[in-house]
Amino acid sequence: MKRKNIYVAASLGLVQLALADARLYAQSQKPSSLNEVVVTASRSPKKISDIGKMVRVISREEIERSQGRTLPELLNTVPGLNVTGSGSALGEVKSVYLRGASSANTLILIDGIPVNDASGISGEYNLAAIAIDQIERIEVLKGASSTLYGSDAVAGVINVITKKGEGKLKTNALLSGGTYNTYKQAVGLNGNINKTAVAFNFSNLDSKGFSSAQPLNTPSPFEKDKFSQQGLSLNLSQYLNSTVKILGGLQLNNNKSGLDGGAFQDNTNYNYNKVALLGNIGVNVALRKGNLSLIASQNNVSNKFDNNGANSYYKGSITNIESIFSYKVNNFLDLTSGANYKYSATDQFSGFGAPLTAGNANNNIASLFTSLFFNVKDVFRMELGGRYNNHSAFGDNFTYTFNPSVLLFNSVKVYGNISSAFRVPSLYQLTSPEYSNPAGLAPETSFNYEAGFSTDLFQNKLNINTSVFFREIDDVIDFGSRADGSFGYLNQNQQNDEGIETEIGFKPHNNLSISAFYAYVYGRVVKSPGTPGAFNLSRRPVNSSGANVSYNLNKNLSFSLLYKWTDSRRDIYYDTNFNEQNVVLTSYHKFDAYVQYKAKKNITLFADVKNLFDARYNDFAGYNTMGTNFNAGISFLFQ
Repeated sequence: MKRKNIYVAASLGLVQLALADARLYAQSQKPSSLNEVVVTASRSPKKISDIGKMVRVISREEIERSQGRTLPELLNTVPGLNVTGSGSALGEVKSVYLRGASSANTLILIDGIPVNDASGISGEYNLAAIAIDQIERIEVLKGASSTLYGSDAVAGVINVITKKGEGKLKTNALLSGGTYNTYKQAVGLNGNINKTAVAFNFSNLDSKGFSSAQPLNTPSPFEKDKFSQQGLSLNLSQYLNSTVKILGGLQLNNNKSGLDGGAFQDNTNYNYNKVALLGNIGVNVALRKGNLSLIASQNNVSNKFDNNGANSYYKGSITNIESIFSYKVNNFLDLTSGANYKYSATDQFSGFGAPLTAGNANNNIASLFTSLFFNVKDVFRMELGGRYNNHSAFGDNFTYTFNPSVLLFNSVKVYGNISSAFRVPSLYQLTSPEYSNPAGLAPETSFNYEAGFSTDLFQNKLNINTSVFFREIDDVIDFGSRADGSFGYLNQNQQNDEGIETEIGFKPHNNLSISAFYAYVYGRVVKSPGTPGAFNLSRRPVNSSGANVSYNLNKNLSFSLLYKWTDSRRDIYYDTNFNEQNVVLTSYHKFDAYVQYKAKKNITLFADVKNLFDARYNDFAGYNTMGTNFNAGISFLFQ
């Protein structure tokens, strides 16, 4: 598609959204306000008006109205972010495609701490491992962010911020049940005990589920793939005095699920158990004009598979130590600077090749970074930053950010962004006995250009966010035939992405909120010279749009309906003879409805109906998605 068609498609998408039925609604979702304070975009609290980047915030209120959902389902409502597999069986892997980039090119954080999976082939983290009951809010930072966050922040950053203790001590509980014999129980204790802040949350989710794989040429139904998840979150903080605070956290998730044999292939005795543990401890020192923090974390992931008695395991561990210093030099300049050290190792054993051991499959990366934030008379802002990285496998590299913005009339922000980013190869790609590259692998590097504007008009009753972006990723890591005739990992491709995103929020009345979005993301992988062909991105729609409308009938009763349209996508799967099959996944329209009633001051009833009109679609070729399904429950709050 020619670039000028971006704007034609955008116009058509906006017309479609403008004609959407005003009775539609979703969880009070709207574009983020310029006055909203976020931490992810600058690694320190700043208003969105003070930063020249696109940030989408999913608030605590939105999450509380999403108790019938999973984290991937919630994130799938963000413009330009497609979580493939969000409608599939609960135990299937969820792939995060932000602005067309691969899943490994979006960095996942929990409370600002990177949570890669050192045991995986690509190193990406499975969002399905995080229980939604643990989450306070989510910040989605779009655009290259390697200067502040290092490897993997090519397309952006998703920061999952867990619940922290604040205010009076209170307890909460939730019970829910729904389709596919799915039941959830959750309990929490949050608040302050003297000078100690405590946040403890535990949840249990069980589902008899449905078959992950979809029958192709057989009338016989496939076996249901069960799923269970236990999630525990504990956050503690203690002030030693008025300026020094000690903090610690523990996130533990245990997922068990049945799996199938592949696309269109059942497997009646294939199960996995995934345990993810993230622990951290740190100290925070409040300075007169800034802040100094030091935090150490340990991120362990263990995957165990039992395929009809054949056992395999994949374990990964990441140790991360980071210090961040932020300081307000004067009214003109803020400084954020830091140092980071990250050590990764993996142990892997399966019947398909030689095992990997942490003694050989490990590496480390050390980084220094600085960003300067300029503010001229509260009109002109600019971030200018750089990051130096030293990796034990491939050596040095450098990333930079040049990010000016202008705030007009305190209500219109116009910004531009020129930046570079990178992603290091995973441990498996670097050290696999069968498939590692004898010549070594270089990191993927990218150059990114973005421009956009955000507005708060009519006393925040009308919000508009629009951005246009272009991205070029070089040395894309691929699996294929090398010059010596062997098969394995190599750097051979270039990926070019471009797109436009528009989100509009309108609040004509205190009880009524309407929002709509359109996203166009076009990407193409161009193979290296001498290698024929170029191809469009798989599983990623070129066009997507949606609308959300909320209405509060009174102070106790509210209704919602969410709509999203997803364009057709290409996909590839391998049949039982290992032959590659190319297919087109059809476009689809999906509606979700939600109702919430506050029966008493401390008791709330809710019901969530997803895929209201039973749309038939596939996220992955050969795999099922949920038809019309519901979840209803009751929540309690005592204080």
